[in-house]
Amino acid sequence: MEHQDRVLSSKEQWSIFKRLLKAAVPYKKQLAAAALFLLVGTSADLVGPILVKVFIDDYLTQNSFPAGPLVLLGVSYGVLHLLAVVLGYYQIFWFQRIALQIIRTLRIDVFKKVEQSRLRFFDRTAAGGLISRLTNDTESVKEMYVEVLAVIIHNGVFLIGVFIAMAILDAQLALLCLSLFPIILVLIYYYRKKSAVFFGAMSGRLSMLNAKINESIQGMSIIQVFRQEKRMRHEFEDINEKHRRSSVQTMKLDGLLLRPAIDLISVATLVLVLTYFGLASFGGSVQLGVLYAFINYIDRLFEPVNQIMQQLSKQQQAIVSAGRVYQILDRKEDMEPAVDHSYAGTMIKEGNVRFDNVSFGYDPDNPVLKNISFQVNKGETLAIVGHTGSGKSSIVQVLLRFYDAQQGRITVDGTDIHQYENKEIRRNIGLVLQDPFLFTGTVKDNIIFHDPDVNEQDMKRAAEKVEASPFIEKLPFKYEEPVGERGSSFSNGEKQLITFARTIAKDPRILVLDEATASIDSETEQDIQTALERMKKGRTTIMIAHRLSTIKDADHIIVLHQGEIREEGNHESLLRQQGLYRTMYELQQGRLEQEKAYNTEIG
Repeated sequence: MEHQDRVLSSKEQWSIFKRLLKAAVPYKKQLAAAALFLLVGTSADLVGPILVKVFIDDYLTQNSFPAGPLVLLGVSYGVLHLLAVVLGYYQIFWFQRIALQIIRTLRIDVFKKVEQSRLRFFDRTAAGGLISRLTNDTESVKEMYVEVLAVIIHNGVFLIGVFIAMAILDAQLALLCLSLFPIILVLIYYYRKKSAVFFGAMSGRLSMLNAKINESIQGMSIIQVFRQEKRMRHEFEDINEKHRRSSVQTMKLDGLLLRPAIDLISVATLVLVLTYFGLASFGGSVQLGVLYAFINYIDRLFEPVNQIMQQLSKQQQAIVSAGRVYQILDRKEDMEPAVDHSYAGTMIKEGNVRFDNVSFGYDPDNPVLKNISFQVNKGETLAIVGHTGSGKSSIVQVLLRFYDAQQGRITVDGTDIHQYENKEIRRNIGLVLQDPFLFTGTVKDNIIFHDPDVNEQDMKRAAEKVEASPFIEKLPFKYEEPVGERGSSFSNGEKQLITFARTIAKDPRILVLDEATASIDSETEQDIQTALERMKKGRTTIMIAHRLSTIKDADHIIVLHQGEIREEGNHESLLRQQGLYRTMYELQQGRLEQEKAYNTEIG
């Protein structure tokens, strides 16, 4: 990912701002309604001081108080004020409603983009930083629509109305007041230039904070076991302090260039108007109503300017945040590859898998698989064994197209996997991992997994087939039993059985077991093995195994060493070769005998 503290240029900021405005185009009818409410409400609000001016100049200074005209004047003032309040509410409501719709769509688009990313993207991106973009940054963009644009549009229209009203009263004085506004434009330019640096740093630090929190929570048991709480706390405090400093710099800039500067210009304008009327009084009479109206409009003129200036910090934060969000949306690399549509609809029928001289590396210059070739057909079981780092799990990654091999060819039923849609490949490959993962919901949710092709009968049949139904039926709510985060209320064996049921429920043609029993104790393993035998029946099965005792009956076994096939054959033939497989097997058997002796001794 691009470095998060990079300062956006003025051109990039303007491009992002235009893109944010374009996001509102689908809601142009609602925007038109909100704009109409805004124009009518603002006009009603601005007529008030003119009515007061009429009262002062035509009636109060003339000492004339006819009942009929004054009642009409008072009622008109009240009705216009009420109309301004009511329409003000509706225009705010519509602007905020549009904003929430835009942000809902933006969050869905970002989440969809993340879901479509390949695993390489997640390998290189901190989870906490990604969460920050999906939540904090989109929330900042929401403020852009809910507050910033609404305030700027409302007050911008109001400012134009004030100038028109002032020009009607005295065009020369209105132009004189307008002459001070270039100073405000200079302040806005300077503020945006300086604040972009600070807000970029703030967003980057916040993303780092989220990443550190996420990492600490995920690894809390390791942190506590190795007594690293103090070090992790210091690292967190360091990032937090950098975020605080960036925030303080922004606050200083706000305090200097926003309201205080505008208040000074407001006072200068008021002095200018009073001086103008003072000089005019030497040449003749001054209309008190016009003086009142001008002073009233000056107050109304600079309060909107103040509100607009107060929104600049939120606007700058929103643009920086939007830039970080658009980095994800615009990303082309590490995305799920497009299928060749000339092969769309190609179906996997048998599940025969073949690797022909496949080479692959997460870093292309350092391959973890080198010229791997094998074939496994429907009803057969292929076992893959080897030391840690030998490339066993990488075979699964390229088969499922989480990554693409740099060399060689992988086929299923004789068809290159690039000629299948990814959903067809993944629908027909059932994957069971070493670490069973359950999602928040119920047992039923975790087995059916919102698959429209799986019903309750399929769920129960799958649970029975993998020996999961006995323990599920004993649960207080059976299949409706709540599952907490990562299935924390279940044992490893129970979680694994539920994941087995989830895999079998979709009836895959190919079954991939990636060290599915490695984290299970020996006693539970017997139950798991029974379930596995039922799962494998009639399917192409690829087993990545740590415990060699679990793969004795495999039709074919390949032994990987440093990414290459060192040996292959069945269990008996590999033992006779007296190579790497036999060494691994004897080491494990020795440990197993020691465990049995120990258990007998303490029993």
